[in-house]
Amino acid sequence: MNIERYSAFCCHPAVTVEPLKTKITQKLIGSLAAEAKAYRVHDTVQPGFFIRVLPSGHKSYMVTWGRNKNATLGRVGVLTLDQARTEAAQYLADAHAHGEPLAIAQGRKGSALPSLRDFIDDTYMPWFKAHHKGHEKTQHTLSNNFDPIMAQRLDAITGRDLELIRTGWMQGGNKPSTVNRKMGSISGVFSRAVEWDYIDTHPLAKLKQLKVDSKGVIRYLAADETKRLRDALDARQDEMRTERESANTWRTDRHREPMPSLLELPFTDHLKPMVLVSLNTGMRRGELFDLKWSAVNFDTKTITVAGATTKTSDTRHIPMNKETIGVLEAWKKQVSKSPYVFPGQGGGRFEDVKSAWLKLLERAQIDGFRWHDMRHDFASRLVMAGVPLNTVRDLLGHADIKMTLRYAHLAPGTKAAAVELI
Repeated sequence: MNIERYSAFCCHPAVTVEPLKTKITQKLIGSLAAEAKAYRVHDTVQPGFFIRVLPSGHKSYMVTWGRNKNATLGRVGVLTLDQARTEAAQYLADAHAHGEPLAIAQGRKGSALPSLRDFIDDTYMPWFKAHHKGHEKTQHTLSNNFDPIMAQRLDAITGRDLELIRTGWMQGGNKPSTVNRKMGSISGVFSRAVEWDYIDTHPLAKLKQLKVDSKGVIRYLAADETKRLRDALDARQDEMRTERESANTWRTDRHREPMPSLLELPFTDHLKPMVLVSLNTGMRRGELFDLKWSAVNFDTKTITVAGATTKTSDTRHIPMNKETIGVLEAWKKQVSKSPYVFPGQGGGRFEDVKSAWLKLLERAQIDGFRWHDMRHDFASRLVMAGVPLNTVRDLLGHADIKMTLRYAHLAPGTKAAAVELI
């Protein structure tokens, strides 16, 4: 067997290797492993037919009918070996009769190309889940927004098809940022389809993103809202303590075992410490749910957010202020049996805080403030206190300073001082 190695993007001619051909079998295909550079395995059963193996591990059936004249027939696993050989034979017969395969001359693709739905389910999502976090959101976006084109073959989908879908979203009231996000999900699908040689061109290549306000409106708490939120947290705890005492009186009167009293505990449940830590660290909700006591260092007064739990996969270290230290020290005494700082039922990872959060906002009479906005509140208070934007970027874990620049207008006196110079 000969494996002809080559570099697809090499700027110098590769050393010529005389191919020692071998019969391509299913067993052979299964044994082909990815290497640092792409390589080819040529077939002796059907001359001109070969398999290309990319460094990513993706294998494609290909055919060549002349010097630098190659075509991709389909991906291994989508096209069978017999189908690929048959199609290669057709390409070569056409090339012999007409000088060029009709599939090339007529712009036709192999009949075995999958539909968009099959490509997503069988090929794209398995790869995406292995390489990206938050794949549930992407899966949901792809499954619920592209019905008109899901049954179409990959090469049949056009930019016009996607433009019509996008227009429908806008007419339905979707914001430009939402439209761009949805289109970004399907764009990733087609990018991989091009990279893996399923299709030659990206249908979104000429479709520009909608213009959006890159800075947007930053929602953070006004001083009176901050007070109302904290007061609501205390009022909620007082109410829970009163309800527990009332319930225990009822149980005692009926000779039943009372529940643990909440009167001497600093926190009645997870909500208050979770909110206070969020306001003082700017941690994302998922990072908070993933946080373990092993990442909280009371000696160095830092919280380490591990890269495995962050959006950007970068580890960052967040200093704890006095309130955060006090909250976590008191909270640890209540839940020290669990490795998680904020354990869910049974001591495992916490999963949902939405119901308690919405009720708290209603109690505090605060509108239009999401849990994630506590992260904006954290950043906004830092910038308004004169903290440099790059420091804020580090604390938030932004990969790009552009994300942090949304808060630049909050820096005290920056613009006012600038206009006074003229």
